Amino acid sequence: MKKINFIVFFAVLLWSSGTLYGQSSALESDSTLFETQRQLVNDLLEERSRKFGEYDKSLEQRTGIFGLFKSKADMQKSINILQAIVINDNKIFIETRKLLDIKDTEKARFQTLAREFDTQVSAYMKTVSKLQMENEKLKTQIADLEDGEHNSNRIFYVIGLLFIGLLGVIYTLWMKLRAQKN
Repeated sequence: MKKINFIVFFAVLLWSSGTLYGQSSALESDSTLFETQRQLVNDLLEERSRKFGEYDKSLEQRTGIFGLFKSKADMQKSINILQAIVINDNKIFIETRKLLDIKDTEKARFQTLAREFDTQVSAYMKTVSKLQMENEKLKTQIADLEDGEHNSNRIFYVIGLLFIGLLGVIYTLWMKLRAQKN
């Protein structure tokens, strides 16, 4: 009986480890996607900081008359840098939204996995409980059979003694009849 319980336990363990391995590889690919997206957002933020540094330098540049005034080209360069910063900010917003969507998707997936694992654990617990009840029932049946075997042995001994006693009585009667005939 213990061997059967061990085999069932081992089979359930193998099945669940295979299920978890398949799900963990999917989780790793999602985590990789999340990390890649996060790195992209970080790169865009670094580029934004670099462009702001360029913008600060362009504000200080004065290539106008005697270096005292800003020329039209200096102003246009500053405007172009600001436009590049705005375009970069729009990319940051879009990529951040994608990052948040990935995070929300992962959160939903983790919640789904948690529910599935909870369901599986509940099913395993029910199975183990059912097997324990079956084991107890079988132990009770074995005990009943052993008691029944002892009872049938007692009956066999009683019948055997009665048979021997009956043979003894028959033998004594036969001896008496034989003694009377002689």
